[in-house]
Amino acid sequence: MRTAPPKLALLFLSSELLGFSDFTWRQFAFSALAMAQLEELELLKKSLGEEAERPAERFQKKVEASISKMVLNGGIDNRYLVLAVNILQNEEGTHEKHLIITASQSLENKELCILRNDWCSVPVEPGDIIHLEGDCLSDTWIIDEDFGYLILYPDMLISGTSIASSIRCMRRAVLSETFRSSDPATRQMLIGTVLHEVFQKAISNSFAPEKLQEFAFQTVQEIRHLKEMYRLNLNQEEIKQEVEEYLPSFSKWARDFMHKYNSADLPQMQLSLPSDGNNNNSTCNIEVINSLDIEESIWSPRFGLKGKIDVTVGVKIHRGYKTKYKIMPLELKTGKELNSIEHRSQLVLYTLLSQERRADPEAGLLLYLKTGHMYPVPANHLDKRELLRLRNQMAFSLFHRISKSAIEKEKTKLAPLPQIIEDQQTCKYCSQIGNCALYSRAVEQQMDDSSVPIGMLPKIEEETQHLKLTHLEYFSLWCLMLTLESQSKDNKKNHQHIWLMPASELEESGNCIGNLIRTECVKTVCDGQYLHNFRRKNGDMPVTNLMAGDRIILSGEERTLFALSRGYVKDINVTSVTCLLDRNLSILPESTLFRLDQEEKTCDIDTPLGNLSKLMENTCVSQKLRDLIIDFREPQFTSYLSSVLPYDAKDTVACILKGLNKPQRQAMKKVLLSKDYTLIVGMPGTGKTTTICTLRIVATTCMGINHPIFSRKTFDFCIVDEASQISQPVCLGPLFFSRRFVLVGDHQQLPPLVLNREARALGMSESLFKRLERNENAVVQLTVQYRMNSQIMSLSNKLTYEGKLECGSDKVANAVISLPNFKDVKLDLEFYADYSENPWMIRVFEPNNPVCFLNTDKVPAPEQAEKGGVSNITEAKLIVFLTSVFIKAGCKPSDIGIIAPYRQQLKIINDLLFHSSVRMVEVNTVDKYQGRDKSIILVSFVRSNKDGPLGELLKDWRRLNVAITRAKHKLILLGCVPSLNRYPPLGKLLHHLNSEKLIMDLPSEEHESLCHVLGDFQRR
Repeated sequence: MRTAPPKLALLFLSSELLGFSDFTWRQFAFSALAMAQLEELELLKKSLGEEAERPAERFQKKVEASISKMVLNGGIDNRYLVLAVNILQNEEGTHEKHLIITASQSLENKELCILRNDWCSVPVEPGDIIHLEGDCLSDTWIIDEDFGYLILYPDMLISGTSIASSIRCMRRAVLSETFRSSDPATRQMLIGTVLHEVFQKAISNSFAPEKLQEFAFQTVQEIRHLKEMYRLNLNQEEIKQEVEEYLPSFSKWARDFMHKYNSADLPQMQLSLPSDGNNNNSTCNIEVINSLDIEESIWSPRFGLKGKIDVTVGVKIHRGYKTKYKIMPLELKTGKELNSIEHRSQLVLYTLLSQERRADPEAGLLLYLKTGHMYPVPANHLDKRELLRLRNQMAFSLFHRISKSAIEKEKTKLAPLPQIIEDQQTCKYCSQIGNCALYSRAVEQQMDDSSVPIGMLPKIEEETQHLKLTHLEYFSLWCLMLTLESQSKDNKKNHQHIWLMPASELEESGNCIGNLIRTECVKTVCDGQYLHNFRRKNGDMPVTNLMAGDRIILSGEERTLFALSRGYVKDINVTSVTCLLDRNLSILPESTLFRLDQEEKTCDIDTPLGNLSKLMENTCVSQKLRDLIIDFREPQFTSYLSSVLPYDAKDTVACILKGLNKPQRQAMKKVLLSKDYTLIVGMPGTGKTTTICTLRIVATTCMGINHPIFSRKTFDFCIVDEASQISQPVCLGPLFFSRRFVLVGDHQQLPPLVLNREARALGMSESLFKRLERNENAVVQLTVQYRMNSQIMSLSNKLTYEGKLECGSDKVANAVISLPNFKDVKLDLEFYADYSENPWMIRVFEPNNPVCFLNTDKVPAPEQAEKGGVSNITEAKLIVFLTSVFIKAGCKPSDIGIIAPYRQQLKIINDLLFHSSVRMVEVNTVDKYQGRDKSIILVSFVRSNKDGPLGELLKDWRRLNVAITRAKHKLILLGCVPSLNRYPPLGKLLHHLNSEKLIMDLPSEEHESLCHVLGDFQRR
């Protein structure tokens, strides 16, 4: 097994960084030294012993599993793969860690990295990715206390604030990164945000008292701040008055440090920069010339950091007769004037961030807004070294949240967090104390080698005594499953391609557009949102997967300008793209070249973990939900409607019920009678939206419950639509804000999407709807559907719903597609492809044939496995041909939907449609079609191989059920019958289709009709 993360790094922080810390250096150094010596000894023993025991196959599997996703290279953003780790004793008798590394994708060109001094304790092992800073001589890097840095997992970008907070307690910092939504908003945070914004407006404009008053008034009036005041139940005038108390200090600071005609008028300060060399004179005057940027967001793939710099300022440092100009980070603090180690460390890390955009500032400025006092903070090598070592330790803990056993049969477990500290003062005000105790009791205390400081046991017991064993097990299991899923997705999707791959290469994937220039003036939509227009510098836009609504990251093509802004695509066409961004980029030169990268969705576990944490709280709402959800308490119902409805509402309710069908009326009554919850099974097309709309007042997504309205109001009902698609912890979110809840869904349709096999096996794909469905008295079914005609409906009735589905009327049952121009198209097909002589064409196009399966076995139509995924070009051509014919026959493109299980197939179909001048036809995966319908649905199953690998997607009968229930009037399925018969769900469907004579064999590709389809038709 992997060695545990060091519990506390040994920090040697300079006297400059320590400043006037309230956490004395002597106390800190003594505890750190004692702990670190024990840790390092244990680490060396384990490293020396375990390397021999670890099978070579384990490393081989690790590399093979990840090499296709790695981008290894040298240069400024170098990425090295660690091939071997050895600990040796040098001539002086001290230990060194020797790493055999490579930046070659073929793993051939090897280099040596020697870690000395405290760098020897970095917990690096074969298979890890590292970044190196320093010099490489004769293929050898030496990283020691005086020179060079090693960054572990550099593509994991950690905020400078988190790293600074880890100085006192690494466990708190890791918990804050893991349970982010558990840090509640406070009055102090709101006032701090407002003060930051007032200062930022002033530094770009004026610090005159009347202007400061104006800025304060404007800022307090902004909608987002008013929302926070509502959330916190605060008075606007009181907030304004408290903000105004700071304004004289703003003016004082400006008078002291800005716009001086004589440098002698500036306050004297002590600052020695590394570039000053051995100059013993640290006395200087610092003059702030101007503000270059506000809230500058920087990602640093060199140092594995990210952060937002409050203000980026140009300063002059006057020392004697010499003046030096620097661009520095200015950090604003609204709390007590501590000049603490955490505050100063933040600035040191911001100097590293700044190096991604400009020359090393060598120092930063720390300003306390309450007093107007400013402190220069130098960033020397020692401080940067120790903070980066802390960053590596934190990255290790975040990366290794799962404990994998070397023994295959042993279960995967959650890894322990960094050690609990014994510091009553730090713990007293810690926002993560609840999660700290919960994780300790639910996870760590179940381990054989768990160790909790005795003095902390009473606190842990106090925080968790209200929880039963079943509750702790539920928390532990879901933490494990969410972590497994997040790591699975993170392995596949992260932002490293932005800094490691050129836009021209990424454009081929369809997820990037490069070589863009800004056109027109930037428009301010609202505070913090700016509308930008871009076009290609040369030529039209490339074929892309980007669509309106997609999240994007905008960067400059130059390395120093990546991740300038985030936002989403507002509009895109063949000549231009319009984006709504969170920064105004008009400050950059007009000639700046940009690139847009699609921001791939990673597994957001912040919200579900936050909900899980809230479920464990000692409150009445959380206790009720634990009883119902974890302990399966039977839901209660009132016997009579008259006892729950106000007298004057009875006529209104009766009128509403008259407009519903019988199952819908039963569902409504069940909901109104419930005291706890009701489950409504909404089979395809049964009008669950209509049913919901009779009850719903406030609509949100499960991820959108942070709106202020939810902090001040408790609702009678919470209705969660598509609840069978939502994982349990995500679904929990809105339930905290209501007395009763209604889950609407159908576990015969799409389950929660879970990519990680292990998480799926542990039960992560079980929705809350499915979990509670065992209480049958809470379930009511909607069975009358208004979407599919009777023949299409019969497929899901036979395969899934055991004949329970029925059409809502004869009109629905007998509906067929309307093709007003079909006669003309038929003549065209007769001329080119002998329409009347080809039964498959008659079956597929005639409106009175609602269901048809086209068997491609004889064509043939083999699948292709490419880098981008699995595809089938022949099926794609057939799909586009059929689509073109239906459109020419009079069907609106927006009434046609194309479904395929693989993204590469979607891309090929989109490309073919584009070149055939077909627009407005939706092409998507079955997951995106849940809850929606089209007049015509065409499904390409893609897979066509005799004994090749079986894809996971086609094994899921619920996805198949969704695919065959989206069409209202015509359903066309396309695939190779012998290949698809290997998938049990499809085998059952094909057996039924065959018995109903709905399968048509396509002829050979050499047949006249298919020659026409696969060749000339699209060009005519």
